[in-house]
Amino acid sequence: MEDEALVSVIMPVHNSAVVLREAATSVLQQTYAQLEIWLVDDCSTDDSWQLMQTLAQEDCRVQLIRLESNGGAAAARNHGIHAARGRYIAFLDADDLWLPQKLERQIAFMQQHHSPLSCAAYAWMDAKGNPTGKTIRVPARISYRKLLRYNSIGCLTAMYDTQICGKQFMPNTPQRHDWGLWLSITRQFGPATGLQEVLAQYRTGSHSLSSNKWKAARHNWTILREHEQKSMPVAIWYYLQFLLFKSLKYLNITSI
Repeated sequence: MEDEALVSVIMPVHNSAVVLREAATSVLQQTYAQLEIWLVDDCSTDDSWQLMQTLAQEDCRVQLIRLESNGGAAAARNHGIHAARGRYIAFLDADDLWLPQKLERQIAFMQQHHSPLSCAAYAWMDAKGNPTGKTIRVPARISYRKLLRYNSIGCLTAMYDTQICGKQFMPNTPQRHDWGLWLSITRQFGPATGLQEVLAQYRTGSHSLSSNKWKAARHNWTILREHEQKSMPVAIWYYLQFLLFKSLKYLNITSI
């Protein structure tokens, strides 16, 4: 691996006091230590801010941002991206977890493939953190055209290289904003790469936005038409492809 470059980890926080410490610890205990973590409080009403301050006192790599008004996950992540100082920018939600070698493995993989954007496989756990025995696999190569059909990049494993593509931000939509960012990067800088190793754990049943898949699907149309500016016929075609992939996606869920 090349000399260790700084990684900026962006974590939006909204009423996440119960799970925040566990998520932050999974970042701070990485075998790749050259990192900073930006905790962005999106107007929490629980004890999240107090816990964030405690975490910052315990480890100087923890940086804090407190938003004055609730802007949603996209706005919180974009504030973190704006403040980030690292070459690599990665994302983790406050209720998900990384495995200890996540950054070390993924950065070596990105450097090997000269990848602007990468992702990895991840395992499901239930709301209490118990493994469910299921894994989400990822394609080895994810082109812009493939990504238009379906978002196969989990935000909890995504990482991009600002040395290749500069700082890139998420569109300010209520949902699917991460997909909009991946589309922007792959359109401009080439395919993303997928690492087949399980490097993270996704907590099912706790993501209020992503749990309602059909409601969230409406935002695919917004991304296709407004963010990617696809014509009506092209947007319809890709939206139908998305519905097909949505129906078949569980074919990619296998036992660990």
